Amino acid sequence: MTEHVVVRRAALASGAALLGAYLATAALTQAPLNPVKLRYYDEIHSVTEPYLSQNWMLFAPDPLSDDRGILARAKCGNGRLTGFYDVTRPYVDRVQHDRFFPSRINRLVSGTITQMDTPDPVLERLRDKEVEKKKRPVPRLPDEKASRNNAEIFLARYSLSQLPKMCDGAAPSAVQVRMYVHELPSWSQRKDSSAKGRTSFEDLKWRNTEAVR
Repeated sequence: MTEHVVVRRAALASGAALLGAYLATAALTQAPLNPVKLRYYDEIHSVTEPYLSQNWMLFAPDPLSDDRGILARAKCGNGRLTGFYDVTRPYVDRVQHDRFFPSRINRLVSGTITQMDTPDPVLERLRDKEVEKKKRPVPRLPDEKASRNNAEIFLARYSLSQLPKMCDGAAPSAVQVRMYVHELPSWSQRKDSSAKGRTSFEDLKWRNTEAVR
């Protein structure tokens, strides 16, 4: 057996082992909640979801009926607070002016906002039943809290990368994100030009820029 054949077989075996380990990890992410999944949550998701959460909403069983985006403001080194800057709008405008090859960057924001309020479907059904029975619902689990915290950090990091020069050319010391959801008018109001829907927002906590870079 030549050295070339040995190296090729070793490479194939290593690749097969890595692929098998990844597929096993991916399968575990889709399994129902269990002690193993909770114990190794951070390790599993650092491999399968290094940037954004992946879930069955990819297939859009319930199409979105709202606009989602973020504003952000900064705190300068001297303590001055800037006004809010619309982080989402520039990319939406870019998409609307390029129908053939539109940018998909704005989906990073809308997808992350969706991730923040998308609990495990089994837990969601359980909590709904407990609310119906007027019982105290199951509190957020550690993995749910970790998922939301990671999403908040991502939005802060993304906003920081999009903010214009707001502190006289110096880097800001902290950034705060404001999420907004504009619910579109109902289908029954489609012919009512005065219908404007409803907008809600949530201010996330301030994040130190060094902690989110």
